[in-house]
Parts: sequence; structure tokens; C-alpha cells
Amino acid sequence: MIMDENGGREEYIRQVLEAYRKTPGTMGTVRRADRILAAQLYQRGLSLKAIDNALVLAATRRLIRPPDAPPLGTIRSLAYFLPVIEEVLHLRVTPDYFDYLRHKLERAGSTP
Repeated sequence: MIMDENGGREEYIRQVLEAYRKTPGTMGTVRRADRILAAQLYQRGLSLKAIDNALVLAATRRLIRPPDAPPLGTIRSLAYFLPVIEEVLHLRVTPDYFDYLRHKLERAGSTP
């Protein structure tokens, strides 16, 4: 989970990449393109909370699927989450919704 908004550019990038790395379904590694994208998210002024919420939403969607659904491939890039980040920026839900999703992930065994 991303913690603080006040650490400056490098801390922001570090927190985004660490949250991405820990998100279920990802390779768990960070590539140069991921670091560049995290810097671009910082430049856009996106909140760490919105990014964290997007990671949680995407991870929950991938995890909670019908048992007979075909397996999903491993996420290899932070860019995978861009559409979900944009979606979260426009969602009109309470923070409780994302707390609920985090709880679902915890019950499933892992949290970003």
C-alpha cells in the first residue's frame, strides 16, 4: 500500500514502483519503462492514493473470477494499469469501496 504524498519525486516513484511490484499478478520486478511511467504519473500530478486504488481494483478483478475462466498471464508492465488508473480517477465511490476491495485481497491471500 502506498503511504505518503509528501516525499518528493523520487519517493513518489519509489512508492509507485514498490506498490506495483507487490501487486498480485505482476512479475514482481521493475523495468526501466515502469520507472519512466511512474515519473510521468508524478508529472501529471496523480495522487498516490488513486494509483494504489487502481492497483487494488485491477488485482481484485483478476483474482475474483469464475473458477472455469481461463488463466490470466502475468502482468509485465506498470502500463497494464493505465486504463484502470484513468477509470479510478473518474469513479464516484467512497474510500470504503477500496477498503472493501483490500479486504477481499487480504482474504484471498495477498495485498498490493
